[in-house]
Amino acid sequence: MIPKDVRARYEKLKTTINHYRRLYHVYDKEEISQEALDSLKHELAELEGLYPALVAPDSPSQRVAGASLPFFKKVRHKVAQWSFNDAFTPDEIRDFDARVKRFLTPSFGGVSPEYVCELKIDGLKIVLEYEKGLLKVAATRGDGIVGEDVTNNIRTIESVPLSLARPIDIVVEGEVWMSSKNLEILNRERLKAGEPLFANPRNAAAGGIRQLDPALAAKRKLDVFIYDVAQTSEQFPRTQIEELEYLRELGFKVNPHHAFAHTIDEVIRYWEKWQPRR
Repeated sequence: MIPKDVRARYEKLKTTINHYRRLYHVYDKEEISQEALDSLKHELAELEGLYPALVAPDSPSQRVAGASLPFFKKVRHKVAQWSFNDAFTPDEIRDFDARVKRFLTPSFGGVSPEYVCELKIDGLKIVLEYEKGLLKVAATRGDGIVGEDVTNNIRTIESVPLSLARPIDIVVEGEVWMSSKNLEILNRERLKAGEPLFANPRNAAAGGIRQLDPALAAKRKLDVFIYDVAQTSEQFPRTQIEELEYLRELGFKVNPHHAFAHTIDEVIRYWEKWQPRR
């Protein structure tokens, strides 16, 4: 029997830790020191040690959980995961705009399209499925129809919410990535250990997600941006801008460097602005 005051304190700790996680990863706000946050996590872990029945699926302690796997299970996606064609020059971008306008003319009477510009993060695509607000399955893209179940590894990423702001059913898509800084740190460690170095952050991120032991995946210090809603039990956002705000509201981390473009010329200016920063 768990005393009421213990259960109440546990729920308070869980809510508080998740609140600060969301502030930091979703809104880029740090309102508590790392030492103070670690103290809260330590207290929560102590309560779970004394009362194992308290442990909840969305507990911060459950990010690194589960034994090493012999292989990854296959998962069939609820929504097919399509790939996109690339455009590398302003002319190719204008050709894309022309195709969009030709598509819109029969259905919408030639309405001029407006765009949301977002950065393409060079990482590993991931599909997250939540049931009643709790993370249920995380899968790689695979062939677009069937991917691999990497849930235990994705749970180790602090910017991935284990529970959402509301108990809804939703499938979202995003990109797992590694910062250049963390790649440098990782490669220094691998150099000391006599292990081969990673050529780029994408390879390091993909390799981290494909670790069969989640404890090893956790050491990669990976991050994630969520950019699309594939399914939701709530009303679907009307526009991409609304969709990004909807994702943030639920507790997902979205890339802050998106921009609204009224014309294709504005899209090209956005592209030109970011080209030197690649």
